[in-house]
Amino acid sequence: MLKLALTNAELYPDDEQPPLTGETLAKVANEYLLSEAVIERMSHLIDSKVLHSLLGHPDLDIDLSNEFNAKNSADRLLSRITDVKIAAEYDDIAENYRLRITRMMHGNVHTSYIDQEFLLSGDYDQIKKSAQVFNGLLSTKAWVKRGERSQPVNDFKRVLEWLFEEAKKGIAIQRYKGLGEMNPDQLWETTMDPNNRRLLRTQIEDTIITDEIFTTLMGDVVEPRREFIKNNALKAKNIDV
Repeated sequence: MLKLALTNAELYPDDEQPPLTGETLAKVANEYLLSEAVIERMSHLIDSKVLHSLLGHPDLDIDLSNEFNAKNSADRLLSRITDVKIAAEYDDIAENYRLRITRMMHGNVHTSYIDQEFLLSGDYDQIKKSAQVFNGLLSTKAWVKRGERSQPVNDFKRVLEWLFEEAKKGIAIQRYKGLGEMNPDQLWETTMDPNNRRLLRTQIEDTIITDEIFTTLMGDVVEPRREFIKNNALKAKNIDV
């Protein structure tokens, strides 16, 4: 869908700069989607609005090396987010500082933490890297164009939302559990037509490792599958759903 959405797409950061198109626009889009995937995966551990604030403000570099820096980091985060409480505190177990984030949701208090472990993780590095990419990318006069239609935008999230909405117009999306559910003409167009299909040779050199991976991904035990996805999700490349 991303490839389709970016077809004939142009992103104009302002009135003076040339538009972002083709491979350049695709790289920026993939950078954003990668960070969104990190935030979605981490949102059960850390408040998602705080993570999005880190993505949108590269100056919010968190420092928990001491009490002063931890409190300063909490204050700078609070200056960008109004509906949460953020406080620096000392974690006696880990023996270092962390930020406690509390939010009221449906009458319940939800608490999450930003700690040193997160700051040393690849997830935080990815968010910081993406924040630098989007820093100053779009001005207040930015707009996106696809074909003959255009739309003013104020952030890259809106850019992708609009492009996806435009790409879906006039097309029907169908999902199948298996090839046997397709009609003959659909099977020919998507799978059997030599002009469209791609045949890739696969070789199984180590049946033991292959069996272990298959059992991990397709077995009944959830925890190994979750761990596999957690460790390998960001290594996946050239995926277009």
